[in-house]
Amino acid sequence: MGTALRNSPAPQPELYRFSALDYTTVGLYVAVAALFAVAGSLLQPLLLQLSPDPTIAAYSVNLLFYGGVGVLALAAARRVASRDLRVLATRPWFTLIMIPVAVVAMLILTALLVALTGPVQGSANQANVQALVQQVSPWLIVPLLVIVGPFVEEYIFRHLLIGKLSRRLNIWVCCILSTVLFAALHIVGQETLTLPVLMPYLAMGATLVFVYVWTGKNLMFSYFVHAAKNLLAVVFIYAIPPELMEQLQQVQS
Repeated sequence: MGTALRNSPAPQPELYRFSALDYTTVGLYVAVAALFAVAGSLLQPLLLQLSPDPTIAAYSVNLLFYGGVGVLALAAARRVASRDLRVLATRPWFTLIMIPVAVVAMLILTALLVALTGPVQGSANQANVQALVQQVSPWLIVPLLVIVGPFVEEYIFRHLLIGKLSRRLNIWVCCILSTVLFAALHIVGQETLTLPVLMPYLAMGATLVFVYVWTGKNLMFSYFVHAAKNLLAVVFIYAIPPELMEQLQQVQS
């Protein structure tokens, strides 16, 4: 597969070897995610001790979780992130133009796949994010959903599952694995799994996989695309009054 950044620095194999910090970060991420997926209802009383409001309690837990994993991820990927930022800095116009293009392509692909699989259906993850955004200040939401969360997910699902794992497995296998696992993460806890629910996350994952590989495994470019998509979603939710959002959801259902 070709790369859009033809004159990127020579590959540095040592940057794509799994480290002890990688295993620690992924282990923490998987352990906590599995704990909440399996025993989330049992942990609810404990979460409510953080705040009587379930939404605020959920925000606090997510901030602590993604903040802790984010620090580890940044420490593990700091050299790759620094290198990739330097590469993008040499092509500022490419970066500024292609990030919104990639987001639009993601939205178009999502719309096409959902249209082919049936009526629009919201996911539990989408409902939770919407409730979170509507009740928490933008100054608190943006660091979690736009800055920290996307970096953690790009580090795990692109940098580790493709950048590093492709040294051991076929890159196409890694791309499929990255897309499927990324979608699976976002539908954990979904009571009814249908294609219209799954497709938006498959489309997003596939687009992020494409831009990551297309730019020569540039972690920061895929991160910026992911962050831009999340920022657009946050702005969209804040811009639409809750009453109108409920009416739109009723029309779509």
